[in-house]
Amino acid sequence: MLSEFQETLLQSVKAYQSTESVKNKYENVLQHLDSGIMLFDSDGVLTFINVQMARLLEIPRHSLIGCNLLQLLRHPHLSKFKKRKILRLYRETIFYRKKNHELIDEYGRYWLTTVTYGDQMEGDYLFSIKDVSEFKQIEQTAYQNDKLAMLGKISAAIAHEIRNPLTAIRGFIQLLRPHLVQLGRDEYARIILNEIDRANDIIYEFLNSSKPSAPQKVAISIASLLKEVILLTESEALMMGCEIKLKEAEAGLKVSIDVKQIKQVLLNMIKNAMDAIEEVGGEHAGMIEIEAVPDGKYVNISIRDNGNGMEKAMLSRLFAPFFTTKEKGTGLGLSVSYRIIRNHRGNIYVDSMKGMGTVFVISLPLVQ
Repeated sequence: MLSEFQETLLQSVKAYQSTESVKNKYENVLQHLDSGIMLFDSDGVLTFINVQMARLLEIPRHSLIGCNLLQLLRHPHLSKFKKRKILRLYRETIFYRKKNHELIDEYGRYWLTTVTYGDQMEGDYLFSIKDVSEFKQIEQTAYQNDKLAMLGKISAAIAHEIRNPLTAIRGFIQLLRPHLVQLGRDEYARIILNEIDRANDIIYEFLNSSKPSAPQKVAISIASLLKEVILLTESEALMMGCEIKLKEAEAGLKVSIDVKQIKQVLLNMIKNAMDAIEEVGGEHAGMIEIEAVPDGKYVNISIRDNGNGMEKAMLSRLFAPFFTTKEKGTGLGLSVSYRIIRNHRGNIYVDSMKGMGTVFVISLPLVQ
């Protein structure tokens, strides 16, 4: 009788150990998922959080287990940005019964958050969060390509239907200008001509954004290219209270490029930097630093300013056609620049912080 009891007890212990082993195995799997997971019980107490979620919150796991929502929000290591996002999740989940949320963090990454609750969770609330930045990038690229395809269809019509009448109007205004001067109205002619030129510039941007011409490449020294660009921009920069500082490029660095197109990109970047500095206003001493640094088979040309800067969330949309932060901008300059650099088998990177300035990095293959 005793031996039967001992055998039953031994089997129970083995079953318990087996259950614990399976439980530990599954918990280990959950801990190391690339998705962040946190579980609140029906009383609102955090009972489980995995490594990835603690990493996203930038708080040690052991200090979170057993916290309720209020204690989590009062945690000394939780940033104000994350507090706002958690409160938004809570409001949309509890009051609007929303189960899926898209968030952009302070570093510009996209996250998809899913909340599971109800009968299937026996009163618990399961929050899971996954980085979908790559998927968003693919989606935005496809959307951008669709926009550019549409732009290509309308650009030909714009060129023919608008440019020709503008040319005729400009010619007649120039013929009438001496009469306007006699009437003391030369300012009218000047304004009309400037506005016609601006309309032509917008049309030109439309045409180039739809299909930049194939690059006519020649080998050129990076140092001479940058010096030519500085000569074209330094007088305007001085008038706007900006200083352009060019760091001497390493000797022998050459790229095979369409000089006209790459100059267009660099001039556009420098003009954007001057505009960003102008936005700061006051007695702000503007500084634009340009530098070329070899990086393996590529050269990285950086254009750094101490202007107004941008929010991180804005950076992912910066090269999309028609997106602009300027009152009179067309939103085509950077999208054209992006297409030109990609046609040269290069890339453009941007980093910025509101109030701290912006840096654009153009990466181009070196002539080996």
